[in-house]
Amino acid sequence: MQIFQQYIGGEFSDGSTQFESLDPATGQPWAIMAEAGVADVNAAVDAAEDAFFAPDWADMTATARGKLLSRLADLVAENAPRLAEIETRDTGKIIRETSAQIAYVAEYFRYFAGLADKIEGAHLPIDKPDMEVWLRREPVGVIAAIVPWNSQLFLSAVKIGPALAAGCTVVLKASEEAPAPMLEFAEIFDQAGFPKGVLNVITGGPAAGAALTSHASVDHVAFTGGPETARHIVRNSAENLASTSLELGGKSPFIVFDDADIESAVNAQVSGIFAATGQSCVAGSRLLVQASIKDRFLARLKEKAEAVVIGAPDDMATEVGPLCTLRQRDNALDLIARSVEAGAKLVTGGAAIDRDGFFFPPTILDCSDAPDAPSLSNEFFGPVLSVVTFEDEAEAVRLANDTEFGLASGVFTQSLTRAHRMIRRIRSGIVWVNTYRAVSPIAPFGGHGLSGHGREGGLQAVLDYTKIKTVWLRTSDDPIPDPFVMR
Repeated sequence: MQIFQQYIGGEFSDGSTQFESLDPATGQPWAIMAEAGVADVNAAVDAAEDAFFAPDWADMTATARGKLLSRLADLVAENAPRLAEIETRDTGKIIRETSAQIAYVAEYFRYFAGLADKIEGAHLPIDKPDMEVWLRREPVGVIAAIVPWNSQLFLSAVKIGPALAAGCTVVLKASEEAPAPMLEFAEIFDQAGFPKGVLNVITGGPAAGAALTSHASVDHVAFTGGPETARHIVRNSAENLASTSLELGGKSPFIVFDDADIESAVNAQVSGIFAATGQSCVAGSRLLVQASIKDRFLARLKEKAEAVVIGAPDDMATEVGPLCTLRQRDNALDLIARSVEAGAKLVTGGAAIDRDGFFFPPTILDCSDAPDAPSLSNEFFGPVLSVVTFEDEAEAVRLANDTEFGLASGVFTQSLTRAHRMIRRIRSGIVWVNTYRAVSPIAPFGGHGLSGHGREGGLQAVLDYTKIKTVWLRTSDDPIPDPFVMR
């Protein structure tokens, strides 16, 4: 059994309590995790607040902050194999994906390192002749960053990177489901040379989350997770009037027109829903396919889905590993059963795999004759695809927007004019055309509606961790006139 500790004020400790984390491939405990209580949360926020005002961080130049982030990027890259191994063990994500993703996480830290000394204010052409007025961008303050277990190193990098580049300090709460990668990341961060308390890493359940997001010294909450938890966070943030950025779930449409490259679209759909075992907020979980090519497309998709290699997540040959928790598997079974009752037809998959661990096969539901099937509106967070058909472009737009979510979408067509029309009409924060799941530190990421607000990645992400200070400087040497003397 490995032991992972929390990280507060530059020191490692066991937390108020501890808990066992399960290996999703076996269903058995593999590690002991520190678990923060309210006292630990308060200590972490106090450490972050002290660090924010301490001269060694508050007076550090932006260029120096960038160099520390660059050092962190190098350390993440050097330790990527170890981080990937731990994430695979704790979450069940396959090693071929965690290895590639964590190596790319280093590029996010490098990107934000480069932006640290590019945060600029502005001079205002004020309408008063004896005044100079300018704007300063200053760090917001103490950030509460809360991440789920899936893609947690990536989801942490897009919060920690811009926050530290801006000069903020951070308390990061890892998911209680599988926090090992973030607790291991704390060990790596400790080597980068940041002042103590600039980053604090804890774990814990709802009580810890509530204590953190309502803490009087927290200035901004950056959250990734589900809409229901987000509602609690928004209510909690009213206690301290903290600002929020929310990156939530999705029920993303994957739209295929009859002029699309079929093989390319099938491959992208397989990746878009079955990669990461469907445990991705941008999973293309609703396939909207033009009726004239439905049978051909679905036959090829079924063939590909049934050829997917399901196996141990630490095997490089594995293409789909287990779900992270038993609860997710049970949720998938329940939603599938209710969708079939509503008229959906099971094309492939749909039953738990008889082996140790939380394995579930790639599943396709044809919902063309079941518009009210629960699978079309509920986020599975599993490898389950719902299929509907459309006749024309207008119907495709209507079906794509028939959701409370608005995170991502995909459009496959060879028509440039149609692509531009679809880009304008689909309500989502991201539109991929003839590709899917592409990301970059340069490109903002986020959604609308129940998919949240705010953006992660790109220049805007750094600006979101700053606040504007307006400075007025009187340039006249003349005395200020007495305001009560009549003239």
